[in-house]
Parts: sequence; C-alpha cells; structure tokens
Amino acid sequence: MGYERAEISNLDELTALIASRPGLHVRWSRGPEQDADQQSRDHATGLDLPGLAANPLDPPGWWRLPLADWVARQVTTYDHLGKDAPDHLAWVLTGRIVDRGPDNEPLLADVRPVAPLSGAVLDAAAARAPRSKRARDHDEAWQT
Repeated sequence: MGYERAEISNLDELTALIASRPGLHVRWSRGPEQDADQQSRDHATGLDLPGLAANPLDPPGWWRLPLADWVARQVTTYDHLGKDAPDHLAWVLTGRIVDRGPDNEPLLADVRPVAPLSGAVLDAAAARAPRSKRARDHDEAWQT
C-alpha cells in the first residue's frame, strides 16, 4: 500500500493540500504498510477498535485562526508517539469514518495513504501549534 504522492516537505505545502482536499487525516504509526491489516486498540481496556485512529485535518466550523495553526495543532496532538517510538512516523491519509475512539478521534476504514510528513513539517508544526498558558508552564517546569 503505497502513498499517492511524495513526502510533504513543509507546513505550507501540507496546509495547501488540506485547503484543496477535504477529508484528510494525520496518523502516527509505523506507516501504511504495517497498518494495512491492523486496527487500532484502546490501550486502557485492550479492546480492538473498528478502524485506524487518526486526527482530522479539516478545521471545525468554529475555527477562526489561520488554517496552518489548526494543521499544526492536529499534527502535534500525538507527536509524543514519535518521541516514544522512534520507528513511528506521521502520515496523511483518507478513509471512511466508521466510529470514534476513546479520545473521540475518528476511526477510519478503507484507508488510502496520501503522503508521509517530513521532519521539517513536524518541527514547523511544533513551533506553530497554539499552546495554552498551562501547557507552556508545564513545559517550563520540566525544563528547569
């Protein structure tokens, strides 16, 4: 199961893709080949979920900030998976939403990989993602 397109190399390219193609999601995993015959699992209960967990890249109707801010927020929501498991990568996909997971994330079936995200996209997203004062204070406390 290969990607439709080459690696997305910057946040502007990803934002333009999302603006022109509704229904895209981002997923952190070992990649589409390893996910082809898999489904996500609720780690708290051990229950198998009926699809692959992913974050939607389309902004909700209430979003009033730049699209790139929403994209950065969604890309970084589960970026700890890449830090905790270096073999995980972020990739863009599309599919049919079949249910919601334990964090209310869409669960996708009939997945079609669109493109992997480069490290430059991830770095730019981390720098741009809106962060609450509470989250920033938490980060600072851990750095001291």
